[in-house]
Amino acid sequence: MTEREPISQEEGFARIRLLRSPNVGPVTYRQLLARFGNAQAALDALPGLAGRAGKPYAPTPERRVQDEVAAVRKAGARYLFHDSPDYPALLNQAEGAPPILMFRGDAALLSRPSVALVGARNASAAAVRLARDFAHDLAGEGWAVVSGLARGIDGAAHRGALSADGVTVGVIASGIDIAYPPEHAELHEEIATRGVLLAEQPPATEPLARHFPTRNRIIAGLCAGTVVVEAAPKSGSLITARLAGEMGREVMAIPGSPLDARSHGCNQLIRDGAILVQSAADVIELLTGFAGVPRSAFRETALDWPGEGVEEQPADPADLTALLTHAPVGIDELIRQSGGSAAAVQLALLELELGGELVRHAGGRVSRG
Repeated sequence: MTEREPISQEEGFARIRLLRSPNVGPVTYRQLLARFGNAQAALDALPGLAGRAGKPYAPTPERRVQDEVAAVRKAGARYLFHDSPDYPALLNQAEGAPPILMFRGDAALLSRPSVALVGARNASAAAVRLARDFAHDLAGEGWAVVSGLARGIDGAAHRGALSADGVTVGVIASGIDIAYPPEHAELHEEIATRGVLLAEQPPATEPLARHFPTRNRIIAGLCAGTVVVEAAPKSGSLITARLAGEMGREVMAIPGSPLDARSHGCNQLIRDGAILVQSAADVIELLTGFAGVPRSAFRETALDWPGEGVEEQPADPADLTALLTHAPVGIDELIRQSGGSAAAVQLALLELELGGELVRHAGGRVSRG
């Protein structure tokens, strides 16, 4: 990505406040910055935009952001903004990529070619050994090994990379100041010292169930490919694999015994088109020279936010509300049915989201809130 001048402290503070304000998610955040040019102008516009959807609105108080910034500093962490030179290029290409991350460690390591190793928490001894061996060999060949610091496969992957004096990236579902699970506290510190520890959630945020899918999105987005080492059919690691496929990244799986339920998820992935791998060499062969065209994957693309100079035909939030149901629908379909311009429909959707009347889904789809 094109290198930019560092943003000012005031702009950084305003960006954090914007993202922490009610109903502002990653997509809306980027749309607001694109429309208004800077975060403070976007913050000033929020009450009026939400008002068009018939809702009162107040941005997050400055004091709350001041407390967060102090907590990030106390944890020995820093902020990484989406237009920073160190922000991972592959992650920035992913729909809904977090516009602000917190990190400990060396952010420059995020430019390394990366592969995700994920799998079951209650993994078999054989799978744990495989994960550690794969990670050791991948890290030894210069690949950064990315995982989620969970029990089982994740922890084995991180330790395998570290055992090769390689790079590993730990993406956590909690705040940057919380080690979870507690028994991985020492591993957290080792990754922060020798690799990179990443968090999307604000400091002091406990790892709630709803945070893990968003954590998985970051893991998939950072990497050219994701390897599922061992997983039952309902394992959360299959969410990471699905997200990787939707992003147009390689999805790989290690086959296992049909007699072990912990292998059924991997076997199903392979049946559905994931690439079977049996060694780190297989992974490297598949990913070397990866240019965004996986051998087997799909991707639903979201519409880009129209830039300046696009003529807007009016689109009333109330009219769009009538077209929305609780079933997700593509934004392009809303544009077609409403008769408005893409820019005007995107603005109306933004107003509905700020008013709490809209929910965004993967693949550029939305539904009634």
